[in-house]
Amino acid sequence: MEIDLAPTAFFALEDEFVASFFDGCTFVWEAITKIETHTARLAGDKQTILGNVMPGAYLSDRPIFIGEGAVIEPGAYVQGPAYIGAGATVRHGAYVRENVILLPGSGLGHASEAKNALFLPGAHAPHFNYVGDSILGHRVNLGAGTKLSNLGIMSEKDAMTGKRPSIHLTINSQTYDTGLAKMGAILGDDAQSGCNAVLNPGTLIGPRTLVYANLSLRKGHHAADSIIKFRQNPRRVDRI
Repeated sequence: MEIDLAPTAFFALEDEFVASFFDGCTFVWEAITKIETHTARLAGDKQTILGNVMPGAYLSDRPIFIGEGAVIEPGAYVQGPAYIGAGATVRHGAYVRENVILLPGSGLGHASEAKNALFLPGAHAPHFNYVGDSILGHRVNLGAGTKLSNLGIMSEKDAMTGKRPSIHLTINSQTYDTGLAKMGAILGDDAQSGCNAVLNPGTLIGPRTLVYANLSLRKGHHAADSIIKFRQNPRRVDRI
């Protein structure tokens, strides 16, 4: 059976603004290559501060848009370029690196870092998370300590070109070249991860799927409406 890998298989795109981030994408991961362009489109070449940048928060001098009702808490650092939409939250100790888009109602939490990432409305990475070269769908929630790894440990730069190999995905015996040297995870609408889960480079998670805590999930496609379990078998012995 052929797996649908189009953006519409992962996200509700009835809203024209949200759908614009996926224009021209045959495969969902192609939207990752467009995040930088969309950030520049939305932030422009200046800083627009309509929300609340609290004392102790720090903004670089790069283009940054902060929408009405958005809050940047003390101790957060927004490096940018970045677009932080209406009602979005960047909490204490968060690090917003280059080309991050937080759409309305989304959030990056304490001690969490995002880079080249798109958060659809209501998506949250609230505690000790890393979100690199990734897309979080509507209302996605990452459990505390979840990491979206974006670079394979064996991904070495070519000595001649200085470039890393692109990430390949094998799905239903068909191999796809993503064209991306760095690719984190794509989580469909309402997907969730448990605490300390690691989603390895090139992980695609369908809508409403749950990933158990402490699980290291391999790259590839994981179907919608699933529970991906990690079972431990703890055993008690007498202390001598």
